[in-house]
Amino acid sequence: MSIELKAQNRTILGKKVKHLRAEGLIPAEIFGHGLENKHISVAKDEFARAYKKAGENTVIELLIGEEKTSALISHVAQNYISGETLAIDFYHIKKGEKIRTHVPIEYVGTDTAAKAGFVLVKVTSQLEVEALPENIPHSFKIDVSALQESGQNMEVKDIKIPEGIKLFVAPDTVLVTVSEKAKEEVVVAPVVEEENEKKGEEKKDENETPANEEKK
Repeated sequence: MSIELKAQNRTILGKKVKHLRAEGLIPAEIFGHGLENKHISVAKDEFARAYKKAGENTVIELLIGEEKTSALISHVAQNYISGETLAIDFYHIKKGEKIRTHVPIEYVGTDTAAKAGFVLVKVTSQLEVEALPENIPHSFKIDVSALQESGQNMEVKDIKIPEGIKLFVAPDTVLVTVSEKAKEEVVVAPVVEEENEKKGEEKKDENETPANEEKK
């Protein structure tokens, strides 16, 4: 699966790219396979839609005029406060050449473990793979509905991996597991003040002389 994204060559570089951002464009670079870096720009809204669908492991076809370039999103620089995308790096790929990347895991289904009073712990968030670009899935979907008892888990060997994909992780790697909720300890603070008051009263009683003895 590939996603198309229109782009255009740019000559504006350095600090002047802020003018591009003001026009709704994002400065970007294409690199890889010994090619000279190519300076381009893409529309902010169009990139946001493509990035949401593709992530960083799905092929994007960059349409620059009549030229088409296959690439992966290598890096997205963002403003940590506003979340605005400031710049993008695209890694050029060759058709027929396998690439190594990470595919995120998407846990789906009903969290029956929580309903049974347990905690579903997601141990692994992504898997490293190698495959032809067109064979790399957007994500691995794992149904956790069957996990409902403490001690149950799912390992890499329990999921179906599409043909043509090589995993770089051990088959017994735990993906998700069910554990018991941590028991809350109730700490009872010692009643120091009451004991001190009680001792004080006892001492006071010892020092007091009964009224009938004083009369004698």
